[in-house]
Amino acid sequence: QVQLVESGGGLVQAGGSLRLSCITSGRTFSRYAMGWFRQAPGKEREFVSVINWTTAYAIYAASVKGRFTLSRDKAKNTVYLEMNNLEPEDTAVYYCAAREGGSRTTLYDYNYWGQGTQVTVSS
Repeated sequence: QVQLVESGGGLVQAGGSLRLSCITSGRTFSRYAMGWFRQAPGKEREFVSVINWTTAYAIYAASVKGRFTLSRDKAKNTVYLEMNNLEPEDTAVYYCAAREGGSRTTLYDYNYWGQGTQVTVSS
């Protein structure tokens, strides 16, 4: 099993920044990817970003590209989602997810999920 624990959510004004963290523990894989998804009230969960653990290559949704940066710290088994220039539309519960294998942008490709952390952006 893989355990994921998110932190770093909160309330911020539009234009502000937050950094989310996701710590992984438990079973490890030789090749895997870590992703972030978000779910706003009344909406489906959607892809935000994913990083290949080995290469650190990251992919972003069009809605966050240029504002969000995903990175990983191998020594700490942690991924960081740096979110800048936040907009009210970014308000959602943010979920960290993991999968064995390469990066994917579809939530159904992920086997492991964290509990989520709330991000609220006020206008």
